[in-house]
Amino acid sequence: MNIRMNIRMNKLLLSLSTLVFTVCSVHGQDDVSFKADIAPVLINNCLACHGPKKAEGGYRVDTFERFLREGDSGAVAITAGNHDESESLRRIKSEDEFERMPLEGEPLASADVALIEKWITEGAKYDAEDPKAPLATIVPAPTHPAPPEAYPRSVPITAVAFSPDGSQVVTGGYHEVVIWNAADGLMIRRIQNVGQRTYAVRFSKDGQHLVAAGGAPGRLGEARIFNADSGELVTVLGTTSDVVLDVQFNPAGDKLAVAGADSSIRIFDFPAGNLVRTISSHSDWIMAIAWDNEGKRLASASRDKTAKLFDIETGELLVTYSGHSNPVKGVAFHPDNEQIYTAGADNKIHWWKAADAKKAGELGLGGEVYKLEKNGNVITASSADKSIRQIDAAAQKEIRNYGGHADWTLSSAFHEGTKRIVGGAFDGAVKIWNAEDGAEVVTFVAAPGVK
Repeated sequence: MNIRMNIRMNKLLLSLSTLVFTVCSVHGQDDVSFKADIAPVLINNCLACHGPKKAEGGYRVDTFERFLREGDSGAVAITAGNHDESESLRRIKSEDEFERMPLEGEPLASADVALIEKWITEGAKYDAEDPKAPLATIVPAPTHPAPPEAYPRSVPITAVAFSPDGSQVVTGGYHEVVIWNAADGLMIRRIQNVGQRTYAVRFSKDGQHLVAAGGAPGRLGEARIFNADSGELVTVLGTTSDVVLDVQFNPAGDKLAVAGADSSIRIFDFPAGNLVRTISSHSDWIMAIAWDNEGKRLASASRDKTAKLFDIETGELLVTYSGHSNPVKGVAFHPDNEQIYTAGADNKIHWWKAADAKKAGELGLGGEVYKLEKNGNVITASSADKSIRQIDAAAQKEIRNYGGHADWTLSSAFHEGTKRIVGGAFDGAVKIWNAEDGAEVVTFVAAPGVK
């Protein structure tokens, strides 16, 4: 009898120890960190449907403060210390597929659910500084997945730029940017640990740094600064809850402006990375930005169908141009610094006076304009008509139309020293032309492994 009881007791103790080990391994011994454990789960799984622009059921998770609020139903999302009365957790754990969050996609991993439940039980504590700060700004910068060794297909070229000496071209890829030889289109270097999509690439004035701006739509936006030679990540700037769509260095090269889908412009010292100023005036995505020729003003183009001009020293809104009938996607300054070019979905390039935002002229194109890029006296326009337009910025007229692309051209750039123009298309093709005679120099597909 004693032997049997001992066996049973040993089995019971073994079962209990296994249970304790399992619970501890799932939940951990330390308190759950909101910024390290909970915020990344919300960003990756919830933010797309519960952000500032799309708040399903009235619930938002883009900040800690918002995460705690009740939704349209009146049910409180999070009740500190009581996971049974926390509506968000109930919906996450629901077995009803029409109720369970996230509504689209797979249920949260059991380990993530356990973390959220333990965090609530511990009092739903906040361990960052500002509870109103966007989640993307409080979490550690993520390590992005590696791109495929060889792409199964091409990707749209939404960002392209020349190196300062014009010998190289950089293009945005999938979780990487790729540097190519501008003479023959051969790949030189792949720089990884980049966001899912890249919407702008810029070299610093001295060519030592490369900026890749983008992120994951509806979840993360950032500008990553890399050593251009080694590909080593230097720092991450302008982290937001939605994609960064443009970055621009000022003429001196000591400031970097970052703007995107969160409708804000952030100015940073470069390369220190200190935030100097945040400008919030637009009501929708900021698609493009441009410094004036003296680095004292910044112009912006927005999906809210306006363009704006700001004083950088004070952040003051100087004028608003409302002459476009559709989203504005490109902006550049006239060489005289007193006029501004804007273009977008109305298939036109407008130019207007910086002093009073009055329209001075326009140039019709064959399709929607996706980007304007200016270097020296040359503006290049990427368009849905599958061409790149070369515009004389001083004379305000088209010089040449570069065709040959089989799909929309999404990005372009001009290099003043080499007199070359590069264009990137939706089908992944990159073309480089001689701007002096319009002759095509080289064409290649900017996706490693794709011919």
